[in-house]
Amino acid sequence: MTLAAPARVRVSVPATSANVGPGFDVLGVALALHNEADLAEADDFQVELSGEGADGLPRDERNLVVRGARLVYERAGRPFRGLHLWQTNRIPPRRGLGSSASAWLAGMLGANALLGEPLSRDAVMDMAVEQEGHADNVAAALHGGLTVACWDRETHAVVPLPVPAALGFALLVPELEASTAAARATLPPHYPRADAVFNIGRVALLLAALSRERLDLLEPAMRDRLHQPYRAHALFPWLERLFQAAREAGALGVALSGAGPSVLALARTSEAEHVSRAMKNALLALGLEGRDWVLAVDRQGARVTPLPDPAGLP
Repeated sequence: MTLAAPARVRVSVPATSANVGPGFDVLGVALALHNEADLAEADDFQVELSGEGADGLPRDERNLVVRGARLVYERAGRPFRGLHLWQTNRIPPRRGLGSSASAWLAGMLGANALLGEPLSRDAVMDMAVEQEGHADNVAAALHGGLTVACWDRETHAVVPLPVPAALGFALLVPELEASTAAARATLPPHYPRADAVFNIGRVALLLAALSRERLDLLEPAMRDRLHQPYRAHALFPWLERLFQAAREAGALGVALSGAGPSVLALARTSEAEHVSRAMKNALLALGLEGRDWVLAVDRQGARVTPLPDPAGLP
């Protein structure tokens, strides 16, 4: 059913940390750090950017938000004449925090709202996964919280899971960029059976530990053999040093965020800031710059808000 369409909308999409250690391409968590995009139908293209990475992003039809919007118009069978976009980025790009997933979703959800929502959220999810290639990021950004995503040719399922309120999420965001394609290229085509069994057991243990609030089990549960060792060896030789610093500062579990280079540590809320600062100091000791943040879990996911008439800028 198509709803009455607003003239202009604002889409807010959270950052995400994928994999959460052993959950390679399956687990993701949404964090309270958001990109925002205002979209309005138009007869031409205008793109205004501000915030993280704005200088390096396209201001024309190549922009991912615009491309996502176009795909929705095409899927809905509607002409796409143009778009006015005002984009504010708070998620650092190419740091393993789901910035590209947030852009695709902003365009798709915004366009869907402008058209009166002809597409279901599952249809938007499917389109975003087709473009982004990673269901773990898209699922967490769309649904919020910690999500398990099984999104392939046979099964389309996303299950949000509760996150214990006692947990804080400490982030270390190095001042260097990483390519997801390059990070994936470091992975082997085949794995030993023992490594596969190791990760299956750790994913099961992680979900059990979170659901039962067994915080004492998070450290072994977040260990991984499928992606972190290979990426650390090829791209991030300092990763284990940061892991060690986080654990010594009280982290309950630590992992590479997505394809990196950011690092995510789980800690008790009272200790999360100490953990994030310890990781930053460890990075500085290695001669590298970075930012440390403590973020809450975004439990709502991407949201769309109708705005007044689009005349003028925000």
